[in-house]
Amino acid sequence: MDSESLIRVAGWLRNARQAVALTGAGISTESGIPDFRGPDGVWTRDPKAEALSDIRHYVSDQELRKRAWQGRLNHPARGAEPNAGHRALAELERQGRLQALVTQNIDGLHLAAGSSPERTIEIHGTMRDYVCLDCGSRGPMSAALSRVRAGEEDPACTDCGGILKSATISFGQSLVPADLARAEEAAANSDLFLAIGTSLTVYPVGWLPERALASGGRLVIINAQPTPLDGRAHAVLRGRIGDILPALLARLSSLPS
Repeated sequence: MDSESLIRVAGWLRNARQAVALTGAGISTESGIPDFRGPDGVWTRDPKAEALSDIRHYVSDQELRKRAWQGRLNHPARGAEPNAGHRALAELERQGRLQALVTQNIDGLHLAAGSSPERTIEIHGTMRDYVCLDCGSRGPMSAALSRVRAGEEDPACTDCGGILKSATISFGQSLVPADLARAEEAAANSDLFLAIGTSLTVYPVGWLPERALASGGRLVIINAQPTPLDGRAHAVLRGRIGDILPALLARLSSLPS
C-alpha cells in the first residue's frame, strides 16, 4: 500500500465538498461473494452461467428459471456479512465525508453495514427482493424462497400468475431511470470520486467517473486489477479494499485539523 498516496487521498477526502463512491464486485469478494469477470469469476469459470443473467433466456426458458431459483437458495451472499471495506464507507458517510454511494452490487451489504438508504443507490437492483415481470408486484425474496423450499420449482406471482425474478437488473433490462439520473447527478456534482472494486467496463455505470472528471472532480481508483481509467486517475491504490479503506479512515483521523 502506497502510504504517500494514502495521505494525499485522505487530504482530498477531508477537503472535499461532495465525495461520491462507486463500488463493484471487488468490495464484496472479501465477504466471500465471488465476482463475475475476475480471474476466478463465476462467468470466467462457467461461461454458460452468464445466460442466467439474460432476461430473454430467463423469460423463455422455464428450466433455466428453475436453475436460477436453486441458485438463489444457495447463493453465497445469503450468509455473507459486510467486511471492513463496507463498514469504512458507512463510517465515512456518518462523518459527513461521503455524500453518495453508488453500488453495482446486488447483495445489500452496504445497507447491512450501515450506509443509509437515502444516500445509497443500488444501481443494479437488489437480490433481497423479488419482482413480478408482468404486474410489478414486489416483496421480500425470503418469501419466494420459502415457496421454493416447499417444492415450487418456478414460483409464479400470487397476484397475477406472472413470472417472478430477483429485483435485479438483468442483461436486456434497462436501469431504473430515476436511479441512473441520481447517480449521474451525484457524479457530475462531485469534486472527489472514488471508484472502488470495479472494473469500469460495465456501462452506463462505467461512465460515471468520466462525468466526475468532465466536471473537474478528482478521480481515485481503488482496485486489485488495472482499469481503463487508471491513466486518467489522480491516484490509484492497489491492494485489498478491506485494508485500504480502513487505512484511509485512520489517515483521515490523524490529519491535522
